[in-house]
Amino acid sequence: MKTELFTFCDYAQESGGKLTVVGTFDTIVSRNFPCVHPQLSIVIRIRFDLWEFTDHNFRIETRDLDGEMSIEPITGKVDVKGAGNATAVSHLVFTFSNLRFSSSGVVNFALYVDEKEISSIPLYIRKG
Repeated sequence: MKTELFTFCDYAQESGGKLTVVGTFDTIVSRNFPCVHPQLSIVIRIRFDLWEFTDHNFRIETRDLDGEMSIEPITGKVDVKGAGNATAVSHLVFTFSNLRFSSSGVVNFALYVDEKEISSIPLYIRKG
């Protein structure tokens, strides 16, 4: 399996196998802390090979530089089925409203599939 896309954005939607991603970013800038970010989406596109067509458990965890979890883990199951091709993709889209950040820093988002970390991305929180 390969992670083809793992990003933060302003808006995302999956419809009929098509993925729409608008306004991708990796940094939030705030004048004051604590701050609240009104909305962000996390978008993931994973490509599975033929021999991986089955159910897979996934988990997304967040950790700051102190190792503290800033958001409760997101867990679920993805059922990968082929449509006559040698590979298949699965899209995961999650939208969060009013995320609170107490200070500047970085939050790492890690994606686990079947208990193995397959990808991670940083979200930078900056004062500006």
